[in-house]
Amino acid sequence: MISFVIPVLNEAESLHRLISEIQAVANEQLFDYEIIFVDDGSTDNSWDVIVAAHEQDPRVVGVRFRRNFGKAAALNAGFQLAEGEIVFTLDADLQDDPNEIPRFLEVLKTQDLDVVSGWKKKRHDPWHKVGPSRAFNLMVSKLTGVRLHDHNCGFKCYRSEVLEEIQLYGELHRFVPVLAASRGWRVGEVVVNHREREFGKSKYGVKRIIKGFLDLLTVHLVTGYGNRPQHLLGSLGMSCFAISGLTMTILTFWWVVHRVTQVSDPIHLHERALFYFSIAGGIIGIQLLTTGFLAELITKKTVRDEQIYSVKDSVGKQDKGDA
Repeated sequence: MISFVIPVLNEAESLHRLISEIQAVANEQLFDYEIIFVDDGSTDNSWDVIVAAHEQDPRVVGVRFRRNFGKAAALNAGFQLAEGEIVFTLDADLQDDPNEIPRFLEVLKTQDLDVVSGWKKKRHDPWHKVGPSRAFNLMVSKLTGVRLHDHNCGFKCYRSEVLEEIQLYGELHRFVPVLAASRGWRVGEVVVNHREREFGKSKYGVKRIIKGFLDLLTVHLVTGYGNRPQHLLGSLGMSCFAISGLTMTILTFWWVVHRVTQVSDPIHLHERALFYFSIAGGIIGIQLLTTGFLAELITKKTVRDEQIYSVKDSVGKQDKGDA
């Protein structure tokens, strides 16, 4: 049983063909499947197409959001509905080629992986999209240690157990392999065919680059210090203490030397800016340590269980997380 989770935002023109291509691969490979479309606030007739597709094939199901909540929320809703042992994610714009599905499954099995991410080695996108994307992928790999060529690729394959442990929000959908690797799951990649866009328009823009960078910082902090915030805040606090203590020691030594040597113009600590910087450093260190202790208490006592989307309608299944 394979589940296909596909976020949809104004992709009515491509849905019929995408469904037929997935069905053709499934029939050829002889596996059972379900196609889960999540309409993320489309303003065209995407939802009507999904409903019509369900009437023709009950294995096509859909969830419709009341408004646009973002791709991460759409994927999260689809993951909650997915019943397959293997879960695929792919975009609805036909740039992801369903004929690559058998290769994903082969790599998942032969390399004993839990997550397989697509790598659009040859991309059919404009240069202003490809350049920043490659720079971003390199930065993500360096910062997180998860070496993938294309973190942004929406064509991915997961074992269902992986998705049971991951909560998506914001724009974290592109970092699912990073989040999975941080929990010990095995992650790999496979080169996939990337097709030219035939319908719709790209959702990529400058705002997405900025959001992606901020989310990268979030992922780095969450995976590195999410369950041990004091390691970060405490380290910063101790660093402030160390710097403050060193500068105060130097100032004190300087003050004593001037007094012992009885120079005509001895220094006065309260007239030195460094003296106040040292005091401020000590105060900041105390605040960081205190905040770290509070963060540790909050981490131990709270559990994130917040619904991040609101469902307007559904077809084929009842949403497991009804709003």
